[in-house]
Amino acid sequence: MPGPRLADPGVHWRIWGAEAIATALLVAAILLAAALTLGRGSPVATVLPGRGARFLVLGVIVAPTVALIAVSPLGRLSGAHTNPAVTLAFWVLGRVSGRDLAGYIVAQLAGGVAGAALGRLLLPAATAASIGGAVTHPAVGAAQAVALEAGMTGALLLVILAFVSNARLARRTPLAIVPVLATLIWLGSPLTGASLNPARSVGPAVVFGDLADLWIYLVAPLTGGLLVAALWRVASMEPKTAKLFHDSRYPCSLGSEMPAMPV
Repeated sequence: MPGPRLADPGVHWRIWGAEAIATALLVAAILLAAALTLGRGSPVATVLPGRGARFLVLGVIVAPTVALIAVSPLGRLSGAHTNPAVTLAFWVLGRVSGRDLAGYIVAQLAGGVAGAALGRLLLPAATAASIGGAVTHPAVGAAQAVALEAGMTGALLLVILAFVSNARLARRTPLAIVPVLATLIWLGSPLTGASLNPARSVGPAVVFGDLADLWIYLVAPLTGGLLVAALWRVASMEPKTAKLFHDSRYPCSLGSEMPAMPV
């Protein structure tokens, strides 16, 4: 069994490609789930009693999708961060090289745009318009929106880091984030759209040509990620791995103290 290793500072096109595809699938799934639960004329949206129930079902759909991508072959290759805030936090904690930080973030943003374009292609124009292209806008003031998005992103990262910092719990991280993310989407969507992810917001904003308020969804999640990572460093806690699921059959450029799973 291989032992601990440092983050690899090389160029990892295959891994970055997997991260881009994983992010594209996530963003496309969010658009389709939003159309199903919130779109005009959707039978699901018609049956649900109100916006609260619709956002709850949205969270129940999106959260397991994130977990499934994490344990998929794409996730086993790249780690399926699918979120610049997550990658930034792992970089601060020394589990991602500087080159991978840049490669992952570019891949995530490109994947977000590709996923939004795919969602737009798959959805009828009227349905996409009825959900505003799933572009995130706050229903509260900008300062409150920044605080909420940073706080929600931080809460999600706290769960991720708590699990990946424990060798016995690390491989259960995808399962652990499902109820947390579903709850954040349910409660946060009416206030800010519950993005928690710059790539998730950039994709629809670019594809649907609606860049208003985008800065909130760039600044807030990254700030939340940095604050939680800094807290983790001050507490002298270290993540055992930067992958939510680790598998010896797939190359890994991320720093890890976890032995790979046997084939």
